[in-house]
Amino acid sequence: MNINGASYRDPAGFVYSENNEIFRQVNPVYRENYDLLFSSGLYSQLSGEKLLIKHTESEPQQGAYKTLKPSGIPFISYPYEWCFEQLKAAALLTLDIQKKSMEKGMSLKDASAYNVQFIGASPVFIDTLSFEKYSAGRPWAAYGQFCSHFLAPLALMSYKDFRLGRMAAQYADGIPLDLASGLLPWASWFKPGIMAHIHLHAASRSKYAGDSSVDIKSMKVSRFGIFALVDSLFSAVLSLKAPAAPAQWDNYYEDNSYTSEALEDKKRLVLEMAETAGKQAVAWDLGANTGLFSRIASSKAGYIVAFDNDYNSVVKNYRQAAAEKDEKMLPLYFDLANPSPSIGWENGERMTIAQRGPAGCVLALALIHHLAITCNLPMERLASFFGATAKNLIIEFVPKDDPQVKRLLHSREDIFNGYNEPGFIKAFEEKFEIIRKDKIAGSNRVVYLMKGK
Repeated sequence: MNINGASYRDPAGFVYSENNEIFRQVNPVYRENYDLLFSSGLYSQLSGEKLLIKHTESEPQQGAYKTLKPSGIPFISYPYEWCFEQLKAAALLTLDIQKKSMEKGMSLKDASAYNVQFIGASPVFIDTLSFEKYSAGRPWAAYGQFCSHFLAPLALMSYKDFRLGRMAAQYADGIPLDLASGLLPWASWFKPGIMAHIHLHAASRSKYAGDSSVDIKSMKVSRFGIFALVDSLFSAVLSLKAPAAPAQWDNYYEDNSYTSEALEDKKRLVLEMAETAGKQAVAWDLGANTGLFSRIASSKAGYIVAFDNDYNSVVKNYRQAAAEKDEKMLPLYFDLANPSPSIGWENGERMTIAQRGPAGCVLALALIHHLAITCNLPMERLASFFGATAKNLIIEFVPKDDPQVKRLLHSREDIFNGYNEPGFIKAFEEKFEIIRKDKIAGSNRVVYLMKGK
């Protein structure tokens, strides 16, 4: 039994893997709450509305009250990899669930952003053991956590800079409210929800920190008061506008070195190579831009994760996926040159990209010249990375005479003697068998299909 992530922190139960399958153990201490989740009709309602992950019950392990087999999440992502709209959708989902729980006599005991995952563009709550019986007069236990995990990063992104969402990777239990309050501009004090739930909330915490005469648990809040609190948080989240980001590559397909002939030929090649690679449960598109080729490849994959470090491209991709209610496309804001680390206790609570792979098929189109030239990464290291993360690889080589490469070299010395097609082939043949090689019509670019050795 391998206990997963940070689930061992919860005395109610934990998530573990066995024979490459995921299970959740429900401990006897959670029995009353688990039974109420079902007898109240809350589980049926939430799972029926696709707000809560479904599960089946398996034979209980020794010492367990129940053993659950949750429905699978195709790819685990983290809040610091989401764009503003994704984090906002996850926040609204959490509040919606809290409201529905209260209507059924239950409440969320925590409101961690890590309790939410995305299936395509749709957020879903994954922690079945987060629900507890509502106790009359008791404040909402998860209020502070919601503010730190959702409202603070959303406000920082909206008011200051979209990149501040990545601060979540530095704080295991959400961005401290005093830090968020100090970073937010004075204008945010005039937004009632932000003033109440971040600024005054932070000031209250500071005032009463360490004061043993104040017993938070003894404070009384009516049921109506909790509904009002949740409604106020809804309004605060909804009031926050998506941040602006400088334009970089989100208009790439309208402003690039491809002729219309070359672009159409590249689409054909990618589709044919995806067909040759075969049906894959999960594929990755690294450097996906707005998802043009992700969507082409997704017709041959059960699920595709579209990574890009250009924020506007990720936003455009997510907005399209959300508008289409696409359950196969997950856009993520991700820097391959500085990827998400293994963090948390013993560096074991959040996974690296390598730990979340390998993918059945990886697309790396118009990518490696950026990694090799902008990031000074040798071909051997690139081949090693892809060898560890891709069972099949569709990769595009862009030569130095290409206008995009010339643009990268315009303001710097060309020290990249190893950046050429023979060097590329030599490095990648150490890790892959080359199945197919095609030059894109009307271009000097070449697309390869490779199979991992």
